[in-house]
Amino acid sequence: RQMCIRDRYQRRVHGILKKNRMSHRKFEHARCGSMGVCPRKRARHHHGKIRSFPKDDKSKPVHLTAFLGYKAGMTHVVREVTRPGSKRHQKEVIDAVTILECAPMSIVGVVGYVETPRGLRALTTVWAEHLSDECKRRFYKNWYKSKKKAFTKYAKKAADPKGKKLRERDIERLKRYCQVIRVIAHTQIGKIHLRQKKAHLMEIQVNGGSVKEKVEFALSKFEKDVRVGDVFQQNEFLDIMAVTKGHGVNGVVKRFGVRRLPRKTHRGLRKVACVGGWHPERVMHTVARAGQMGYHHRSERNKKVYKIGLGTRYGTKNNAKTEADPAEKNITPLGGFPHYGEVTEDYIMIRGGVMGTKKRAITLRKAIFPPTGRRTGETINIKFIDTASKIGHGRFQTAEEKLKFFGIAKPVAPVAEEKKEVAPATKAQSLTLQFTYHNQNCLLYTSDAADDTPCVDLGG
Repeated sequence: RQMCIRDRYQRRVHGILKKNRMSHRKFEHARCGSMGVCPRKRARHHHGKIRSFPKDDKSKPVHLTAFLGYKAGMTHVVREVTRPGSKRHQKEVIDAVTILECAPMSIVGVVGYVETPRGLRALTTVWAEHLSDECKRRFYKNWYKSKKKAFTKYAKKAADPKGKKLRERDIERLKRYCQVIRVIAHTQIGKIHLRQKKAHLMEIQVNGGSVKEKVEFALSKFEKDVRVGDVFQQNEFLDIMAVTKGHGVNGVVKRFGVRRLPRKTHRGLRKVACVGGWHPERVMHTVARAGQMGYHHRSERNKKVYKIGLGTRYGTKNNAKTEADPAEKNITPLGGFPHYGEVTEDYIMIRGGVMGTKKRAITLRKAIFPPTGRRTGETINIKFIDTASKIGHGRFQTAEEKLKFFGIAKPVAPVAEEKKEVAPATKAQSLTLQFTYHNQNCLLYTSDAADDTPCVDLGG
């Protein structure tokens, strides 16, 4: 009887499991590749575009909400976890970080927007009186062949009394009618060791305070430098917009992760076997196809700022030094960052990876939906920053440490002594002597001998 009950129970359980089992592969593994990032086409702009800014809070002081930096490379840090209740509390962990070099940005204009039922409408723009050449290059396709006349009329008008009245009228319109104020800023790309001379230009929204305070804040920053430390702080979360690394045209296996067909498949096996049914009489956009891979515009939210370091260009020394690591070193590793070089400007250290190649412009924005969990309030305590060479397996943190281990590679050349004046030699003393090797014995010859007979045998 007990065996009968047990068998009946097992059959019932087996029937329930069989009933709940999925009927088709499409329920278990729906598709290859996400449709949330379609269309997979090349980005229109080389740098990340901000499509929406953080919500404005008038109770906060006036501040900027975005910045632009350039990707230098990656390294790793050792930090102490401060998370009470966790097994990792007060223990050391290793985190991968990305270094972005952020030269000061220059503000050259202000734009005012009016809110309408169909979105924002630009009302007017006020520019600074003087624009640098790296900013003017952005307005030309070919700077070398151009007449370089951009903004010359605007500068003359700003110096004229009548033009000043028109400028003041535009400023009053900004204060009176606009609801959104944004500044026009450009990077000082000449301060970064890149081949490019054309600056990147972007709009940065001004949040906090009243509209009048925002306009006055923007005007006070005209033709002045804004550093990354003025926009972001350590332990803050930010969003990143950039263009990913390009890989050209690729097939469905690499582009979508489609499984290869069996070995004996006719006409290739790195393909999609069936691209659709008889009807509908077209290939659906959801079917994996070959095409462009990479160089897509992507956004990533809530990246934590581990450190904001000051640049060595401004006299700061040892900007990679910590309390636990007293070694005197800068953030640039031995040999420089591969495919980038030295970091001499201010830098921002972000946890994890950042999309794009080295030297690519990365747009940083204050977090639009900042996390509110208990873990997000953790204070970062960095104990060690790795500055070993990124070309191969780095062994030494500083050049002094390497020199101390290996010693001086080449002897130092002796200082040339002062030549003493020598009396001219006689004809008998001016015989030149030449050393030659003959049968492993060094024989001394005179240059005036007719038959080259040896006169002295010096031995082996």
